[in-house]
Amino acid sequence: MRKADLVNEIADKTGIAKVDVLVTLEAFFSEVKDTLAGGENVYVRGFGSFIIKKRAEKVGRNIKKNEAIVIPEHYIPSFKPAKIFVEQVKSNVTPENVKNA
Repeated sequence: MRKADLVNEIADKTGIAKVDVLVTLEAFFSEVKDTLAGGENVYVRGFGSFIIKKRAEKVGRNIKKNEAIVIPEHYIPSFKPAKIFVEQVKSNVTPENVKNA
């Protein structure tokens, strides 16, 4: 499902105009990104948590030049689904109904 499909589904189910749904969805995405960029996690009860994970410094390898490089410690965004979210997906998804497998 793409963002446009998501907007259509929400508009159909709520009766809200597609433009308003799109603006709301974009505002949500923007707020999550800004909050994570500010170093704070976002928790949505029953859905999941948008969290910041710390990646430790490590030694990588540049294959073309055959040399070791140090990849510094850095932070990445991550999503951890809520337990109820995971259980719903586990109980409803089967190999037959997965479209991108």
